Amino acid sequence: MDADYAIIGGGVVGLSVAWGLLKRGLRVTVIDGDDGSFRASRGNFGLVWVQSKGMNQPRYAQWSQHSASIWAEFAEELGHNTGRAVPLQQKGGYDLHFSEETLQATVEKYKVLKEKLGGDYPFEVLGHNALRKEEPHIGPKVVGAILHHQDGHANPLKLLLALADDVRRMGGQVLNGKTVTDVEKPDGFRIRCSDGTTVAAAKLVLSAGLGAAALGPRLGFKAPVRPQRGQVLITEKLPKMINRPSLIARQVDEGGIQIGATNEEVGHDDRVTQPGLSGLAAEAIAAYPALAKAQLVRSWGALRVLSPDGLPIYQESPDMPGAFLVTCHSGITLAAAHARNLPDWLEATDAAPDLEVFSEHRFAVS
Repeated sequence: MDADYAIIGGGVVGLSVAWGLLKRGLRVTVIDGDDGSFRASRGNFGLVWVQSKGMNQPRYAQWSQHSASIWAEFAEELGHNTGRAVPLQQKGGYDLHFSEETLQATVEKYKVLKEKLGGDYPFEVLGHNALRKEEPHIGPKVVGAILHHQDGHANPLKLLLALADDVRRMGGQVLNGKTVTDVEKPDGFRIRCSDGTTVAAAKLVLSAGLGAAALGPRLGFKAPVRPQRGQVLITEKLPKMINRPSLIARQVDEGGIQIGATNEEVGHDDRVTQPGLSGLAAEAIAAYPALAKAQLVRSWGALRVLSPDGLPIYQESPDMPGAFLVTCHSGITLAAAHARNLPDWLEATDAAPDLEVFSEHRFAVS
C-alpha cells in the first residue's frame, strides 16, 4: 500500500486534512488537479468568520467558533515550521447595514442563536456614531453594524502555500496536475489518473470541491454540491483606512482593499462581469466613500462550493467504507478544525468530534 490515506483535492480543505493526518504519523498522498481546475482556495475572501453561520443549525455555529478559536495557534505553528508567515488579524468583524430595519431584524436572529448557544455568541450593536469612532472612514449611508468579536481575516494564499510546504516537509506526497478518472476498491483503494498515474491507499478522502459532484456518486456519495460565483475586486496599496473586516471590504496585510463578493448562480462560469464589479464597487463606496478615489488593480471570479443548505458535508461512504467526503463552503474558517480535529473523526478515535448533523442523511428524500 503506497499510503494510509489518498486525498483527492489539494486546496486548503484537502491540505488541512493531510496536514493533520501527517501530524499523527500517517502516510498521505495528495492528488491535486491542474491549473484549469475551478479552485475556491485561490479566489476566496480570506475571512475567518463566525458571524451569521448556523442560524438554522447551531452545531455549525459551534464548529465555526471552535475553529476560529484555535486558528491563531494553527497559523503560528505553520509559520514556525515553514518560515512562511500566515498573517491573521482576529479583532472582530462587522456586518454593516444601510437600513435600521435590516439591522434590527438581524440582531433579533442573533439573539435567538445566542440563546441556543448558551450565551456564547459575543456580539454588540454599534450605531452610526459608535461605528464612526471605530472606523473613521465609514460613510453616512451606513446606519450601523453588528460587531462580532470572534471574527477576523487571514491571507488565504499564504495559508495555502504554507500548508503545501509543511505537508511536503512532513513527508506527504503532493501530486499536481492530475485528473482522477477511476477509483477501485479490491482490498484497499486504487486511484487512477488520466496520465496513467496510479495511487494505492488504505483510505480515501474526497475533498475536491466542485469535482466531488462527478466523482462522488461513483464512490457512493450523493455529493449534492453546486457552484456559486463570487466576483472580487482589489485596490492599490493604501494607507490604513479599515480597522476591521466586513463582508463588503477588508484591508489585506499588504495594504490593498479587497472588495467582495457577489453571490451568483451561473453554473461553472467563473468570469468577471461589468454589472457584478460595478455593483461591488458601488456598495463599497457607499460604505467607505474614500474608496471612490482608489485605483483598482485586479478583479477575479471564483466558484464557491455550496451544499443545498450551505453546511459542510462530512460522510463516510456506505458503499465503500474507508472513503470519506469532506466538503464545505468555508474552507478558510474551518482550516484549523480540519487540521486539528477532523483526523480524529476519520480515524474514529475517542476524541472524534460529533459531526453527525453534517452527514448526507439530511438530504434523504422523505
